[in-house]
This record gives sequence, structure tokens and C-alpha cells, in this order.
Amino acid sequence: MSTHAATGAIDHHHDHSTNTGIPNKKLFMWAFLASDCMFFAALISTHVIYRLHPTPNEPDVLGLFSLELTSFSTFILLMSSLLMALAVNTCQKGNVGATRKMLLGTIIFGLIFLACQVYEFKHFVHLGLTLNSSMFGSTFYTLTGTHGVHVAIGVLWLVLMYIRTFKPADGSPWVLKSFVHLIVFAVAIVAIMKVILGGVHAIQELGVTSAGLSSFVSHELTAMIASAAALAGLVFLGRQRKAVEFGEANAVDVEGMGLYWHFVDIIWIVIFTVVYLLEYL
Repeated sequence: MSTHAATGAIDHHHDHSTNTGIPNKKLFMWAFLASDCMFFAALISTHVIYRLHPTPNEPDVLGLFSLELTSFSTFILLMSSLLMALAVNTCQKGNVGATRKMLLGTIIFGLIFLACQVYEFKHFVHLGLTLNSSMFGSTFYTLTGTHGVHVAIGVLWLVLMYIRTFKPADGSPWVLKSFVHLIVFAVAIVAIMKVILGGVHAIQELGVTSAGLSSFVSHELTAMIASAAALAGLVFLGRQRKAVEFGEANAVDVEGMGLYWHFVDIIWIVIFTVVYLLEYL
């Protein structure tokens, strides 16, 4: 199932490099991230300017935020960067099996972050903070929502890369199986998101107590069963013993995806500091 390259220097002869010696795909990703960095800089600076010069009817921000929840989701996103780095490292060594595990871990951590953000948005809307309620609501949802879209795109990219690792080396048909794989992944993502949202809601409302656990199980039992079934399906589809057309030659693809994921994490650190932590000073 996996091909292990000899340890030592990494062979980059598969990469089509520019005159700078940097592979084309990596150079393109750096250029894209540079433009995206300016885009986020505009959103962040807009939010900061309006916070320094608040408009009338601004909400009680400290009464809205849950620093514990946001800190937890930040920690999860940072840990996903570690798994992404490990995925790049294992792919460079040709260890496809380990690469798959790291990609799956990154996907799950990304889903946890997204579920926390969805819960936060629902909670804020319930408290009256909407996109049109105030200038803070407009800048907050635009900034954090744009970042959330980036994370969601990253998760989709990770899923497609994970499925790509199963392409047979002998050229046998795999389109149908990859489509089934994608469907099972979609079911797993929806069910896991439902379970995480239920867990976050139970903890936020009832705390880590027996009552909170009972409420969580009673409300999310169906989603838990669906999650278990979908994960079992992923395990079944992942039981492949044939040689695959994936290995060190694809390291630049995984590395490009890793650059994107690390960029999204760094941007969140800035957002977490500027939007959340500075409110407590």
C-alpha cells in the first residue's frame, strides 16, 4: 500500500522548477498566499479602525465572547498544523500510510474548529449580533467568516488529497470508488459536525456534568451512529493492498497544501489576538 523511500536527502527531480530553483507549484502557492495576506490585512485593519472609533449601538463584546471556547478552537487549529507538517514529512519519505493518517487527523481537527465557529456564530445571532446589527457585527462576521471559508476550502482540499492517495499504480479504474469514497466522506463530515456541535452546546450550557452528558447523548445519538457508520466505511475503503500512484513524487503537492494550511493558522492567530484578546485589555 505504501512505498518507503530511503532515508536521507529528498529527491525533488519530480518537481518542475523555475529559474529560482523553486518548484512551479510552490512558487504559485507563495504568490497566492502573498495576495491573500494583503486581503486579510485589509479586513483586519478595517476591524481595528472601527474598534478604535466605535459607532453608536455597539454591543457588549465581553458579554458575547467565550474566551474558553475560542481558546480551545485556537489550540485545535494549531495542533492541526503539527499534523499537516507531519503529513508533508511522511509524504517526502514515501510513507503513504502515515501520510493518510496525518491527513485524516488534520481533517478532523479542521472540522472541530469549524464546528466551534458555527456554534459561536449561532450563539451570537441568538444574542442579537447580526451582520447588520452594528459596525462590529459587520466587520466581525466578514473577517472571521472569510477565515472560516478558507478553513472549509482547506478541509475539502485535504479530503480530495486523501482520496488521491488511493489511485492505483496499475492504471485500473478507480473513479467509481473515489466517488463512493467522497460520498462517505461527506456523510462523515456532516455527522461529525453535528456531534461536535451538540457536544459544544452541551458543555457551554450544562458544563462537563452527568446532566450535560445525558443531554448530549439523547440529542445526538443518531448523529453518533451515523458518524460511527461513516468512519467504518472509511476504514473499509481504506483497506487497500495494491500499489498506488502516490509517493515522494507528490510531496510538492502535499507541501503546497501544507503552506496554505499553515497560512490559515497564522492568520487565525492574528485574528484571535486582535479580535478577541485585545478586548480584554
